[in-house]
Amino acid sequence: VSTQSTGSFIMFRFALASPLCRAPSTILKSQSFLPTNTNPRFVHSSPSFLKDLGLESLNLGCYDGAWKANGPVIESISPTTGKPIASVQTATVQDYERVVKSALAVKEQWAEKPAPVRGELIRQVGEELRKNIIPLGRLVSLEMGKIEAEGIGEVQEYIDVCDYATGLSRMLNGKVIPSERSDHIMLEKWSPMGLVGVITAFNFPVAVYGWNAALALICGNAVIWKGSPTTPLTTIAVTKIMARVFERNGYSGGLVSSLCGGADIGEAMSGDERVPLVSFTGSTPVGKKVATRVASRLGVYLLELGGNNATIVTEDSDLDLAVRASVFGAVGTAGQRCTSLRRLYIQESVYDKVVERLLAAYKTLPIGDPLKAGTLVGPLHTQGGVKIYQDALKEATAQGGKILHGGRVLPNIGPNFVEPTLVSISGDAKVIQKESFVPILYLIKYRDFDDAIRQNNAVAQGLSSSVFTNKHQQVWKWLGPNGSDCGIVNVNIGTSGAEIGGAFGGNKETGWGRECGSDSWKAYMKRHTCTINYGTKLPLAQGINFG
Repeated sequence: VSTQSTGSFIMFRFALASPLCRAPSTILKSQSFLPTNTNPRFVHSSPSFLKDLGLESLNLGCYDGAWKANGPVIESISPTTGKPIASVQTATVQDYERVVKSALAVKEQWAEKPAPVRGELIRQVGEELRKNIIPLGRLVSLEMGKIEAEGIGEVQEYIDVCDYATGLSRMLNGKVIPSERSDHIMLEKWSPMGLVGVITAFNFPVAVYGWNAALALICGNAVIWKGSPTTPLTTIAVTKIMARVFERNGYSGGLVSSLCGGADIGEAMSGDERVPLVSFTGSTPVGKKVATRVASRLGVYLLELGGNNATIVTEDSDLDLAVRASVFGAVGTAGQRCTSLRRLYIQESVYDKVVERLLAAYKTLPIGDPLKAGTLVGPLHTQGGVKIYQDALKEATAQGGKILHGGRVLPNIGPNFVEPTLVSISGDAKVIQKESFVPILYLIKYRDFDDAIRQNNAVAQGLSSSVFTNKHQQVWKWLGPNGSDCGIVNVNIGTSGAEIGGAFGGNKETGWGRECGSDSWKAYMKRHTCTINYGTKLPLAQGINFG
């Protein structure tokens, strides 16, 4: 994401690089989209990009090499209009059981394939995504609510991860370790976990699955994906892309299975001993439940949870740079990124200047249909988000906060639209300890840099953080052992918009998990330490003489 400033106006340029239920049936046959005039309940009832992705008016929400589903039919609701987009027949726990058996039947064959062969399929997945980047990005915008440029950018992120994983498939290195014993050598090697369960959230319905799936697959695992229950069409569309690649190469779709369903599917997966690793992205309260359930069977969990991220603006920083980054961080995806900026600590000598520039920027933000050119702020994903927004503002004002801009729900635009909001508040207000996941930015004065670091660290979450400064002493203190305690620690860039090359994740109640780049691939594999005796004697370690 790049930004540019023109006077007091800020404009964003987003680069592409970066239940209504009815009786279930056993297997539903494909149905064509209903013509627009036959079902006025459906918004955009036959947009071409849905057909391009193989989506129909009624879609099966379970795949394991075949599309079958036995659960209730739900409607995917557009957050922009509050109207249905299309229907999905969801999966049951019995469907989950079938999916697991399909994955178990093929996981060993996949694990035996050389890693570069597995990488070649992920390269092809990337190519298939490139062919579908526009329709898939538009679907994300339609179903999740982020602006079109961000939807397309999210698909690009999965493409980038495919490129990364393809190269990585030739570099899943172990170690050669010196042995203290003559004619011995020690090795460290890695092998697949077997089955990897992936549970993703609504806000990044493509990219987070991509981070996990691309790496887990090149590491030799079969992947079972439970997508968000409010973005089922995206889950189905991505699965269709994966299935095309694997099936045309002669591999079972059981390697890339998926389910659309509710909490019962997630609970089954979390408690399933056949799934040694469960990757969960979502809220901290639900993440704690997943972790407890997985840990009770001594499984492995990979968590990416809440953020509550902060930026510090120092007195000598580039204020234009800081304001541009802060606006995108707080407003991008309508404040529904895990890395969204929630708290802005501003040194008291520049506080008024920063607030003035923020107000000028916020007054120019185009709010509306995320699929419309020029829109920068789309809707919140659900009505639940609107209530969270209203409740957070009530709590903030009750604790002495002052709304400087925004604070209104905008039903004239659509059911889930709210104004991006600036709130001046004290650093000891309890409301700032919580992540609201809405576009509310708390503005907090500070005097001393050490105190600003303390306040950055004084929340339960620890995902992303940033400082704007031109003093190298402050840079290194921020990066030092008593600096930011977050997993992402930035300097002169905002909290939001991470690249795929580094490990993504956070500390404390963010869950301690790491995904995507660096050595995150190791989370999807078992580690083995191997000692090889190529001599004719049997010396013992530590010089022990056993007779």
